Amino acid sequence: MVVGESYSIWAARVDAFANAPIPNSKFRFPNSQFLIPAMHPRLLVTPLFTLHTFGALLAAAYLAALWWLMRGARRERLNADTLASLGMWAIAGAIIGAKALLTIRSLPQGASEVWSLSLLTSAGDFYGGFLGGVLASALFFRLHPELAFWQAADLCAPAIALGQAIGRIGCLMAGDDYGRPTQVRWAVTFTDPDAARLGGAPLGVPLHPVQLYESIVCLALFAFLVWLARRKRFEGEIILAYTLLYAAARFVLEFFRGDDDRGFVFGGLLSTSQFIGLILFVISLVLLRVRLRSRVVASR
Repeated sequence: MVVGESYSIWAARVDAFANAPIPNSKFRFPNSQFLIPAMHPRLLVTPLFTLHTFGALLAAAYLAALWWLMRGARRERLNADTLASLGMWAIAGAIIGAKALLTIRSLPQGASEVWSLSLLTSAGDFYGGFLGGVLASALFFRLHPELAFWQAADLCAPAIALGQAIGRIGCLMAGDDYGRPTQVRWAVTFTDPDAARLGGAPLGVPLHPVQLYESIVCLALFAFLVWLARRKRFEGEIILAYTLLYAAARFVLEFFRGDDDRGFVFGGLLSTSQFIGLILFVISLVLLRVRLRSRVVASR
């Protein structure tokens, strides 16, 4: 199979659906696409430094996630300082893991270019960051055996989704993780050279705003996890629900991605993120069943 062939087929079907007239309705999207103007990749430019929008929103995403985590810690009457330290360990692991997986994917082009990119303009691969955060958190739990793993992980899940919702807006502003070319009425067209230089987005081409799609999905996932947390049946339900649902959503969203250099497996059948997502989906589903069954047995 040609790399990206399945993606093109799915994208074409979505485009046809989106451009189809709505029966018995006067509602229409505007014919022109949204433009991402020159001001968005750079939030502030001074003679001394440039503040990139992506970097500012990435920092906001981390701060929002930490705020929600500490809020949950106080609600659960856990040590907020310990949870804050856990969050910082997870963030550090996520930063290293994101760059590490991006480096592995980019070996044919040269790893030095990946690490030369500032965190202010590129964060790396999300699943690499997720796995790096998990490994760093595992080490933290080993150093703090008094902290209940599943309880703390449940508190982290909505925080991660909230951070993703904010961070993906930064990707949109930078032209990073851009979508496939499309003619849907809500397409975005990048015009700033920085979007091409830093994010790789093609200029002047209408694209699926896949970053916005994922931001909306993660915001909805955050709301669902908050709702589910109030009805939690067993420890671990929230974090496993997050990994299960996000993996499924990300699998679909990958069909709309246009950055074909992000890595593929099985001859282009699946992207790297889809492959990792499938593994996480299966693991999460199995653990959900095991922990639910353990709860039922314990209640007898």
